[in-house]
Parts: sequence; C-alpha cells; structure tokens
Amino acid sequence: MRLKDKVAVITGAANGIGFAAAEKFAREGSLVALADYDADLGSEKAMELKEKGLQVEFFQVNVADRESIEGMVAAVKDTFGSIDILVNNAGITRDGMLSKLSAEDFQAVLDVNLSGVFHCTQAVLPVMLEQGKGKIINTSSVSGVYGNIGQTNYAASKAGVVGMTKTWAKELGRKGINVNAVAPGFIHTGMTAKVPEKVIGQMKEMIPLGRLGSPEDIANAYLFLASNESDYVNGTVLHVDGGIMM
Repeated sequence: MRLKDKVAVITGAANGIGFAAAEKFAREGSLVALADYDADLGSEKAMELKEKGLQVEFFQVNVADRESIEGMVAAVKDTFGSIDILVNNAGITRDGMLSKLSAEDFQAVLDVNLSGVFHCTQAVLPVMLEQGKGKIINTSSVSGVYGNIGQTNYAASKAGVVGMTKTWAKELGRKGINVNAVAPGFIHTGMTAKVPEKVIGQMKEMIPLGRLGSPEDIANAYLFLASNESDYVNGTVLHVDGGIMM
C-alpha cells in the first residue's frame, strides 16, 4: 500500500474531492483525519468509511479560524501520534462580476481559500519539522492560473495558493518537506451541480478529453503527491483539467 501507516489530514473532507481523497488514502493504508466544518456530515462520512474497515476519524474545524485549526491539529496528533501529510482541500466560492461583488463575499473566499491554507500549514509545520519529513498538498485551480469571469475572489485566492506553494517549497525542501499544488479544472462536485446543463455542455466542448473531471481524478493526483513516488517533486502545480488550458 502506497501510504501504509502514514497519517493524513484532509480539509474539506466531508464531500466531493475531499471525501474521494479520504477514501482513497485510507484504502492505501493511511490513517485519515477527515477535517471539515460540517460536523453532522463529517461524522456521517467518517462512519461510512469505518463501516468499510478503513481507519479514519472525523475532526470538526473552521479553516478560517486559527484557534479552531490549532485545536484540530492537537487532537489529530493526540489521536494518531503524528501528521505526515496535509491536504489543504477546503474551499468555497462566492461568485460575482467585479461590478457587483461585495466586499464581504470577496473577503469570505480569501479567509477560507487562502488564509485557511496558510493557517493549516503553519499549524501542522512544527510536527513535520520535528519529524524531519512531510508532504503538503495545496489545492489551487485553473482559475488561479488563468483567471475566470465572475471569480475575482476565487481566482485571487487560488493564485495566492500557487505563490505560497512555491515559496514554501523553497523554504522547506531542505527540511525534508515537499510542498506541491494541484490545479483542478471543471470537476463534477456540489459546486458544479448548480451549473445549468447548457453551460456544462459548453464546458465539455472546451475540454479536449470531452468530459468534466471526477473527484477521483483529483484524488489520484493527491495520492501521487502524498506518496513516496513524488519524493523528488517539489514546488510544482499539477494541472488536472483534461487539457482545457493548453
């Protein structure tokens, strides 16, 4: 198994990409901390995986709140003894054209998608530094690299994630910690479920592979970056987008 006995913290793990990654990691031998804001759904999803014989525990966390994050990290360490992998997957959208985007919606997205990544990583860092090793995987987006109409806040947050990823890769590489990012394209999740079918069709026309991605497609990328197979991969942004941005 590719992650045997490794302890992984995955934020936003109660649904979508995060849940797909949690199940995949656990099936590869990892002890998985499902970290999510939604306590009811998170507990339900953790029980679902436990019933499949997988080693997981749920930890409630608000990634926009530093105190909540520190409490989660301490609880994970107490439960599992270490933290080998951090997947900063949690994210939200509050889309709107620039002329109509409220300051509150702009800030809310940055608080979760950008500041949340900073706070989670900084909270986990002492554990990884003490161990002398670790894998940090951040979730960016093709919107963060190329921009997207109606997503000033989301694109800005995901562009910031790219900048932090490359900075941390340079700072932490010599300390045994690999830092990389994944940039998903259009993926079938709760976020895209609200998109009209006509728009979905237009998206598919833009993608050389002719389909939207699945949560498992992104989870596979996370798994590679979390495994020993990526030990010489550092500071990269892995695009998993069906070729939409070639």
